Amino acid sequence: MQAGKQIRYWWEDLRPGDSRELGSVSPTAEQILAFASQFDPQPFHLDPEAARASVFGGLCASGWHTRSMAMRLMVDHFLSQAASLGSPGLENVRWLKPVFPGDVLSLRHTILESRPMNSRPDVGLVRTQWEMSNQRGDKVLHMEGWSMFRRREPGAVVAPAVVEAPPAG
Repeated sequence: MQAGKQIRYWWEDLRPGDSRELGSVSPTAEQILAFASQFDPQPFHLDPEAARASVFGGLCASGWHTRSMAMRLMVDHFLSQAASLGSPGLENVRWLKPVFPGDVLSLRHTILESRPMNSRPDVGLVRTQWEMSNQRGDKVLHMEGWSMFRRREPGAVVAPAVVEAPPAG
């Protein structure tokens, strides 16, 4: 946690069923090329001509770039205000549609499950669903994962809570 950071969201504030819109981002062709050249140098991410001949029909962002843009929105609009302690991992990462230069991507974050961490009374676990959609409302990214948050009241007895995740796609 950064010194002087004002915490707005503790583990106790993150209830199953809660959903947040976390802003939007629009990748440029230059950003797509820069990310791909460093991290995912496949032809359909690097070469507009090769991309036109691919199954995508044009230059598109790497799925890892899409995932990174979602993470940036998550940090800027939520985690920067939370008692976040990181994540033990992600599940069900799916890239549902390609992301093209100029697409406007919006992120929705939904709490699915919440429970205290058995081994650490000062930490709570939260399972979340992340969905990123483009300007047409098409889902381009779906993933679920666990995050750890500091508890406002370490050790307080709380029953685990769960909501069913809506189907992806």
